[in-house]
Amino acid sequence: MLDNNLIQTTSSWPFVEIRKLLKDRTEIIKKKGKITFQTGYGPSGLPHIGTFGEVARTTMMINALNHIQKIDHELITFSDDMDGLRKVPENIPNEEILIKNLGKPLTAIPDPFEKFKSFGEHNNEKLKEFLKKFKFEFIFKSSTENYKQGVFNDSLMRVIEKYDDIMNIIMPTLREERRKTYCPFLPICPKTGKVLEIPLINIDKKKGKVVFDNNGEKLETEILNGNCKLQWKVDWAMRWFTFDVDFEMYGKDLIESAILSSKICKTLGKTPPNGFAYELFLDEKGEKISKSKGNGISIEDWLRYASPESLALYMYPNPKRAKKLYSEVVPKTVDEYLSYIEKYPSQDTKDQIQNPVWHIHNGKPPQEKIIMPFSMLLNLVGSSNADNKEILWKFINRFHQEINPKDYKIFNSLTEYAINYFKDKVEPNKKFKKPNKVEKKALENLIIKLKEIDQTLKPEEIQTHVYNVGKENGYEKNLRDWFKLIYEVVFGEENGPRMGFFISFFGLKETIELINDKIK
Repeated sequence: MLDNNLIQTTSSWPFVEIRKLLKDRTEIIKKKGKITFQTGYGPSGLPHIGTFGEVARTTMMINALNHIQKIDHELITFSDDMDGLRKVPENIPNEEILIKNLGKPLTAIPDPFEKFKSFGEHNNEKLKEFLKKFKFEFIFKSSTENYKQGVFNDSLMRVIEKYDDIMNIIMPTLREERRKTYCPFLPICPKTGKVLEIPLINIDKKKGKVVFDNNGEKLETEILNGNCKLQWKVDWAMRWFTFDVDFEMYGKDLIESAILSSKICKTLGKTPPNGFAYELFLDEKGEKISKSKGNGISIEDWLRYASPESLALYMYPNPKRAKKLYSEVVPKTVDEYLSYIEKYPSQDTKDQIQNPVWHIHNGKPPQEKIIMPFSMLLNLVGSSNADNKEILWKFINRFHQEINPKDYKIFNSLTEYAINYFKDKVEPNKKFKKPNKVEKKALENLIIKLKEIDQTLKPEEIQTHVYNVGKENGYEKNLRDWFKLIYEVVFGEENGPRMGFFISFFGLKETIELINDKIK
């Protein structure tokens, strides 16, 4: 356990939120003897990083809880897989399968990937696979299973009992046209298997039976055992009621829904959970990331380019601030992760708790000397022409035999990530600058200087020599242009590594050959 004063004063948001939760729900938690956290997933598209973010951030709160109070807890990851498919996602194969089954529950639609029994099951398994990869502890619950197995039956009878009160909450929020047909219950059509939104004709609260007008034809069914599902806001409240949820976070676009669902949960007879509205994730254009569009960066892509820990770091800071999420974010995030890892051992306990890696690794971040930034490793991949990690390691060990992959687990994993990122994102976009006569002369003078200096010089000393060559060749007023010239000619990019460090690691002879090759 951490020092109690430190626990009560730290401003890191997981501690702030867990302290608030324990204070707000003292009696409820005491009576239950445990805390129930929940996250939601709509499997109408492949899992995206926003879904992961909810689980990761909630897990950070649970980690903080474990340092404050020993109390039973559970994290439910709930999939709304009985929802009817409204539109076809853009990033799915065999879309004709989905087109033919629009309106049906996601678990009643064949899997267009042809791997599982249904589209919903495919997406559920993708989510579980990823969450397990990160070693999250969670209880997965399927909407379809809970409805059909009768888990929700008692709660559904409570909803029908409070039908009028619930309608009074919902109706004022609807457009006039929508009010004419709205009903909390959505029957599953026995003929088409579709989730229907049709007007209610009659309701039998005691027997749990409902009659609808299905385009002039009466549709009579019971609300239990998966014959009906609930409209979204009522469904959300019913889950909270059923599972005694104490905490759930959600995107800021669901704030109004959360307010209504909280009112419904109270009407059903329980205190709604503490909420936490986080800002949305945006793509490079500033547009909201969408499961159906598949914009932004996928979970699979991030894990091809960087570790799950770096993704968790991206989720940690400022959850209430919007973040752009696309592939170019990855190297910067990895370098931030390495920086935090490097700082951690020298920090006092107070600063360690403020360090994101404390929350990512549950208070036990790995200790490793950082060899180089990820951004520089990317340049090393390009410069060495390495297409697999074994070749890259042979190149690294030519100059640094003391660096053993077994002793540098983080760096070893980065070598593979860097090769993948370089191949996919860097190499296709490289545009090498052809220097003019003046620029070529300046670079030739840099080669002359590099031939004069010693390999044993420290990176900062080599950097000073590079600076001086720039000043001596017309860049004294704008050294940024000097380094931009080097980067564009040598690396094919406007930005690049700190040259003193790169030359020290890559080797003087190799750097000279590299520059010569580019200015021929």
